[in-house]
Amino acid sequence: MKNNINIIYEDNHLLVVEKKVNIPVQADSSHDTDLLTILKSYLKEKYNKPGNVYLGLVHRLDRPVGGVMVFAKTSKCASRLSEQVRCNKLNKIYYAVVENKINNSGKLENNLLKDTKNNIVKVDKNGKKSILYYEKVSEKDNLTLIKIKLETGRSHQIRVQLSYNGNPLYGDQKYNKNSKVGEQLALFAKKLEFYHPVSKELMSFELDLPNRKPFNLFKE
Repeated sequence: MKNNINIIYEDNHLLVVEKKVNIPVQADSSHDTDLLTILKSYLKEKYNKPGNVYLGLVHRLDRPVGGVMVFAKTSKCASRLSEQVRCNKLNKIYYAVVENKINNSGKLENNLLKDTKNNIVKVDKNGKKSILYYEKVSEKDNLTLIKIKLETGRSHQIRVQLSYNGNPLYGDQKYNKNSKVGEQLALFAKKLEFYHPVSKELMSFELDLPNRKPFNLFKE
């Protein structure tokens, strides 16, 4: 653990870390300390670098979402990873706990439109096509643990599409009317796969599910 951040993997080109919940990925209007700033400080201190440190942000996670992320240590690597994101070669697997029963597996396809003024996303015929695939992992009472793969990467996509499907995420203060104050959003970026931007080797990183409610309800 470095600067309270779990460094999963590091080489001359990449930095793979675990993003903790409720930390913004980059600076925003809250002015809270963000992950990008923390990691730049870590690199500056570790390598005794003068001046500004480069670290490329190639994908994002919502503030209440934790899990695995990759950052690029050079602009060339950032460009190559961003291209993988565009070509859907950066494979992100999420786990979520949703309310109500859900089919064993399925595909959700909706058009999503973002209201930037209120920072909410809704299903709207004028929105961008958004596709995800899900697979049921386990059920307990009125909650279901599911595995999710995104085909598109829209803002709030998982949260909005599943809510629209009748399966809002546990603890989602924005899109689940049943969520209670203090509940943590049950969405976790569990696995990340991509091709190394220099060696072209397939890289795969996976984290254990958080040991907190409601994920711990599904531990054997």
